Amino acid sequence: MNTIDPLIRDAEGAVLLGCSKATWWRRVADGTLPPPIKIGGMSRWRRSDVVAVIDRADAERTA
Repeated sequence: MNTIDPLIRDAEGAVLLGCSKATWWRRVADGTLPPPIKIGGMSRWRRSDVVAVIDRADAERTA
């Protein structure tokens, strides 16, 4: 069964990280977060990609 990986907006991603949208975009610019998927004029991210960034940061913190 193929599950759909939801696409999230910058505001939703910022909530996941507990930061502002401005900080979210700074992290995209510095490469901490992946670049967005562009659909028309929209910028979206795979939720799983954002969760993977969080998981990597947690693994580095506990290593």
